[in-house]
Amino acid sequence: MLRFATVQDVSSYFKVSWNTVKRIDKENLQRHYSKPKLKHVKYLAIDEFAVHKGHKYNTVVMDIETSQVLFVGEGRKASVLGPFWRRLRGSGAKIEAVAMDMWPAYYEAVSSNLPNASIVFDRFHITRILNNHLSEIRRELFREESNADNKELLKGTRWLLLKNNDNLNEKYDEKERLEQAIAVNKPLAIAYYLKEELSLLWGQENLEKAKAFLGQWVAKAKASGIARLNKFADTLLNHREGIFNWYKHQISTGPLEGLNNKIKVLKRKAYGYRDMEYFRLKIYALHTSRWYAL
Repeated sequence: MLRFATVQDVSSYFKVSWNTVKRIDKENLQRHYSKPKLKHVKYLAIDEFAVHKGHKYNTVVMDIETSQVLFVGEGRKASVLGPFWRRLRGSGAKIEAVAMDMWPAYYEAVSSNLPNASIVFDRFHITRILNNHLSEIRRELFREESNADNKELLKGTRWLLLKNNDNLNEKYDEKERLEQAIAVNKPLAIAYYLKEELSLLWGQENLEKAKAFLGQWVAKAKASGIARLNKFADTLLNHREGIFNWYKHQISTGPLEGLNNKIKVLKRKAYGYRDMEYFRLKIYALHTSRWYAL
């Protein structure tokens, strides 16, 4: 379990100035973590994390096999990754696959700089997109519903719809409440069951069966007549190569999700970083250090 100490804690304990502690820590981080070794890296994950409230992001690249952060850049445009590609080319690393979401800038950057690597679109990100559509479908149906009883059934079902069916809590009658809500609204029922069914895409016996499964799922979504499902089905078709690549390289951006939680702790303990280079160095060290002066 990670343990954290603030710069102020260390400063008080050793009775030296805050700036001195920060300078020593920063110099140590620069010496040991500023240039991660890339030669033996085979699988990358690319994602972004929020630096401040609003829409200010940093891009992070991780070695999936070691969970080591290899690069942190400001923004999430394709050009942000330029310094990383230059270091990667110089390292002689042979990248086999890259896990990412469907953000166009990352796709452009990887396609241009790693033409021989497989791009694997993260299955959990795909599920989140469908969940967002499902939430919007429920919200639209709730607004349009004129029957007061049916409206009451739809009220408060958002999280029930997003849960996996196996995770519904019988103690709180979650399964019964969900069944009542979808029983009175056919479009919601269709969207919910298609959501549950899509999770089976990544559990097929082989690639050929996965391709057949996706084709059948898309046909059902389009036949539903639900505009949001139709839009999502087109998204899957347009990105199917990256989806099917999971059957060649079963990787995801999951390790980066855990990293993002650690970054949140860093930010919370430090109440925000004014020195962004120091902040990035902290992130580079997250995979090995047990103590952090924040």
